[in-house]
Amino acid sequence: MTLGVRAFAGEECDERRVCTPNPTADTLARILFLVLAVLFGVPTVAQLPSNPIFPGADPHAVVAGNTVWIYPTWNDGTPGERFFAFSSTNLIDWKRHGPVLDFRDVAWIGDDGAPRHHAWAPSVIERKGRWYFYFSVGPQHPTPSRIGVAVGDQPQGPFRDSGRPLLTGGDGFEAIDPMVFADPTTDHCLLYAGGSAGARLRVFELESDLVRIARELPVATPPRFTEGAFMHHHAGRYHLTYSHGGFRDASYSVHYATGTSPTGPWEYRGVLLSSDHLRKGPGHHAFIRDPRSGEWLVMYHRWDGQTGDGPYRGSRQVCVDRVTYDTDGFLRPITMTGRTPPSAAK
Repeated sequence: MTLGVRAFAGEECDERRVCTPNPTADTLARILFLVLAVLFGVPTVAQLPSNPIFPGADPHAVVAGNTVWIYPTWNDGTPGERFFAFSSTNLIDWKRHGPVLDFRDVAWIGDDGAPRHHAWAPSVIERKGRWYFYFSVGPQHPTPSRIGVAVGDQPQGPFRDSGRPLLTGGDGFEAIDPMVFADPTTDHCLLYAGGSAGARLRVFELESDLVRIARELPVATPPRFTEGAFMHHHAGRYHLTYSHGGFRDASYSVHYATGTSPTGPWEYRGVLLSSDHLRKGPGHHAFIRDPRSGEWLVMYHRWDGQTGDGPYRGSRQVCVDRVTYDTDGFLRPITMTGRTPPSAAK
């Protein structure tokens, strides 16, 4: 598989073109970038890759030191269901890690009696030096979907399953798309989950060990919610973003609501990411701060090289774009960037 990345001097790429950065060269470049920014008053806007960055879907992203980690729905083409991680210090060259979790090591996977299971949409959070990996287990029908949690000592895993499902769907609720948010106001960790056909958002406060649910919190499902909730806090507000529409067609998009607490009440703010004539179905995203510059970024997936309204076939692509806020602290609509897909260049 080609990841569409390139190597800098002093780096080595394997046959998959997954490159291992030279730590010394990368550190020197980062220092030089910051020194020039200070001396000449240049805004600290770091170079971004030309999208897409690699195949995959449902990317969750975190920052550890000067490294960005992405945890997507992705497989290497071999039998079985497993998760991988990708890391980069410059967002251009990516190193693959894993599998960080293999369903063969999760003892309860087969308890529902389903003949086949699917590894979907993970989420990761670091807490007091340990790393917590939340993951979705399909199918959703006829057996209910489930969310599990595994624990590791470093962002690249390996993650060890907690021994039981954290949350099981049912009664119209689908336990998918976990996202854990550390509330800076209370220091509590909250699990956001649910959506798709049930299109229902639920929020749970976690116990201090992050592998058990303490209680469910009342929350209203925001307008146009389908799945893939993500919460972040900025400028004194809670920003809830989420996917809307069918993931295989042009309706898939990212919508936005804000609240005065991590459970609302929500004020709907409109669409952040939507299809254009070149790139289709952007969604299932994560926000991070670029460790090189401090600017906000969004990681998301989309369909490139597709025409019409769908349904699309092939592979979704992981992308990154810049995020800005207006003078009142609200997110502005995001413009997708990247190479022109071959089908659109005719």
